[in-house]
Amino acid sequence: MTKQMAFIIAAAMVLPVGMTASANAANPVAVGETSKGATLVDASGMTLYTFDKDPDGKSVCNGPCAANWPPVAASPDDTGSDGYSVISRDDVSRQWAYKDKPPYRWFKDQKPGDITGDGLLNGIWHVAHP
Repeated sequence: MTKQMAFIIAAAMVLPVGMTASANAANPVAVGETSKGATLVDASGMTLYTFDKDPDGKSVCNGPCAANWPPVAASPDDTGSDGYSVISRDDVSRQWAYKDKPPYRWFKDQKPGDITGDGLLNGIWHVAHP
């Protein structure tokens, strides 16, 4: 085995913990565990949430809402697969969606596994499940 081949194999073995096969390399959404079970998390392992007011394939959380619930941003080159897609936001930025539901972080969650946003605002925010 050449040194280059050994390096490639070693590099391939170093994958983010919690990343699933359904998340492509450009997709910052993965599956992690919280007290609510399997939960979608961002690249930092922070819990993601869905918003009941979002219609499929659209985010209506803008302005102050998006400041408190930051969307999971997608770059212009990102594409989706396996249930993941990229949607356009009102401000023309792009956001990831899972099964047509855009995920968001809750700014008050402090560490991976926190779920302090679940059920907020009369139950319209929910932990995002795969």
